[in-house]
Amino acid sequence: MGQNHVIVGVAAVALAAVAGVWFRAAPEAMDGGADIAQGARLYGEACAACHGPDLEGRPDWQIVGPDGIFPAPPHDGNGHTWHHSDAVLFAYVKLGGAQALAEQGVTGFASGMPEFGSRLSDREVRDVLAFIKSKWPDRARAAQAARAAAP
Repeated sequence: MGQNHVIVGVAAVALAAVAGVWFRAAPEAMDGGADIAQGARLYGEACAACHGPDLEGRPDWQIVGPDGIFPAPPHDGNGHTWHHSDAVLFAYVKLGGAQALAEQGVTGFASGMPEFGSRLSDREVRDVLAFIKSKWPDRARAAQAARAAAP
């Protein structure tokens, strides 16, 4: 169990490093004017197959699979999504995990997250993220908002 915590810690550090990724489009006003109903529809079409229809993620999402990749994490309050800034979340969805990490020079962490920038517009990415955030408990939303506001 201790090794899994180390691996999850390394993954968290790698994802945090993505905060400095160069963006093709800025994630400004992530929630301002977001269409949560549209985000829910898009989440169902593009995300639910991996992250679950109720944002519950895959079983054992904190344990590296035989392919060396963590299963899709939950996006509800039980996961770690709310631990990341808007910039990190936007980059991970738009660019995909591998590219977002590679552009930061992060190595040694394989991501199964595909890019959605070729399928979803920047507005749609923001709508999906606003939908996900709308499902978090108040405490998680407040903590994530503080991260998003930090320089």
